[in-house]
Amino acid sequence: MRMTEPRVPPLSDPELPPAVRETFGDGPILNIFRTLAHHPALMKRWLVFGNHVLAKSTLPPRERELVILRIGWLCRAGYEWGQHVQIGLDAGLTQDEIDRIPAGSKADGWSEQDRALLDATDELHADAFVSDETWARLAELDTQQRMDLVFTVGQYNLVSMALNTFGVQAEPGLPTLPR
Repeated sequence: MRMTEPRVPPLSDPELPPAVRETFGDGPILNIFRTLAHHPALMKRWLVFGNHVLAKSTLPPRERELVILRIGWLCRAGYEWGQHVQIGLDAGLTQDEIDRIPAGSKADGWSEQDRALLDATDELHADAFVSDETWARLAELDTQQRMDLVFTVGQYNLVSMALNTFGVQAEPGLPTLPR
């Protein structure tokens, strides 16, 4: 975590606007949502896009989580990393693969497709552009999957900026961001 205290503190249960409480029902509400609850209209609209990227994307779940963890690591977003390690494991990433994500595509053990996904993530982070060479290496993905890849990296880059800047604190017990 970049900050030990939040700049925008998460709202407690009694402070949550009724519309936010209705969105989540009786279930637990993560700190990211308790923080975004300060701006219910923004959160409502962002959730639609975020739900597409996380749950309705054409990108296979394992590949989605690979790029989410890579962009989270590149952005030094501890909250994002901590939330997505278990999601990544559930989506088919191994712990060994997760441990290699900080080293990027240069680490041993990646398939050519994984290397291309990691390189695309790095290029989008560095230059907001996927090179022709890397685009061609993503040939196993169809057009919609490549589009979802770009939007996944962009979504989680944006989320990482918000989490880091607002100082959203991780829930207890989540994995910490590796160096």
